[in-house]
Amino acid sequence: MAARWTTTSARLAPLAVAFVVPWLCYVLEAAEGAPWFWPPIGGGGDDPYCLTWRVMVEANNAKGWRTVPAQCVGYVRGYMAWGQYHRDVAAVAEQAAAYATQVAPPAGGDGLDAWVLDVDDTCLSNQPYYQVKQFGAYDPVAFRAWASRAICPGIPAMQWLLQTLRSRGFRVFVVTGRDEETLGSCTAANLAAAGFSGYDRLIMRGALHRGQSSVAFKSAVRRQLVEEEGYRIRGNVGDQWSDLQGDYAGDRVFKRTTEVMDLIRFRFADR
Repeated sequence: MAARWTTTSARLAPLAVAFVVPWLCYVLEAAEGAPWFWPPIGGGGDDPYCLTWRVMVEANNAKGWRTVPAQCVGYVRGYMAWGQYHRDVAAVAEQAAAYATQVAPPAGGDGLDAWVLDVDDTCLSNQPYYQVKQFGAYDPVAFRAWASRAICPGIPAMQWLLQTLRSRGFRVFVVTGRDEETLGSCTAANLAAAGFSGYDRLIMRGALHRGQSSVAFKSAVRRQLVEEEGYRIRGNVGDQWSDLQGDYAGDRVFKRTTEVMDLIRFRFADR
């Protein structure tokens, strides 16, 4: 009897996998905070339209849209979940490091060659926060509460880039539109916990710059670094075009590839 039961179970197991696992994936996908390791439902492959749409967003040619096209939600989630996003981020970091090697300051130089790095979704990832929110529109109150927890995971490729820049003799300034009064200490603690150490200064939005757009604020920061402190900004890395536009953007800019939350939120907020 036991042998017959074992044989029957073995025959039924593939059927269970075929029917139960997809159902479980669907339930988890529909639930708030569905884990990223389940395949996305509703697409996620190399859909030609969605691939073209994403390139248009990356190039800042697609303007005025309010959210991800419905037919591309699965594609974007698949991009984030199944490795291509991380490969793209690593490729950007490698290109930035190669350029840094070419323009590295000579030994014994004046120490004024600098790079600027953004924080949110450049050094620190907010993917867990936006996942729980089902990638809805940017909510400044909820985001502030999330950031204050200081648990944003670090982005490994950017950790490596920071250390590479330091080893090449550059000064590194970490610039963020986060409010210094409310998020200063937790942001510094989060960066340290996520493996970002050795940068020269964390520069945040103070009272003087509240209400300014991200472009205006970051332009003012870079202007001070160049005009008042004498730095030469050799490179600038950010995840949004607002990190890289405006005055004194640097000799070369590197746009860290878009995350799904950038696609939804950056039409709603300047950070």
